[in-house]
Amino acid sequence: MITGVNHITLSVRDLEKSLTFYTNVLGFCLLAKWVKGAYLSTGDIWLALILDQKVRESTIPEYTHIGLTVSIEDFPILSQRIQQSGAKIWQDNKSEGASLYFLDPNDHKLEIHASDLNTRIKSAKASPWEGLEFFI
Repeated sequence: MITGVNHITLSVRDLEKSLTFYTNVLGFCLLAKWVKGAYLSTGDIWLALILDQKVRESTIPEYTHIGLTVSIEDFPILSQRIQQSGAKIWQDNKSEGASLYFLDPNDHKLEIHASDLNTRIKSAKASPWEGLEFFI
């Protein structure tokens, strides 16, 4: 039975640029580094960055992204740091809770979000989407 997300691996074009973004901007801790990759962590997240010559040259068109949890107290500071880094904002927040949708240096879609699943469910129950059903 699956008990959680073990790790996330992202292909990168430039390891040093990616490391700078994930450590200096997002606050990940660098755990290990080698010629073609690195391991980082924050909270319970294990992130692997791997050099890959096949990294796409543009953002994926669909909504697929990785949402990262941030406290409501830290949201304004981190949001400002991300925006000041020059990261491109790919979507305005239209959902419950404070969110910032941005791209990393490799055009991976990321989000910082200051809320949780229980709050999202309560919000959805109060204002349900078309065809919404609950199974909990």
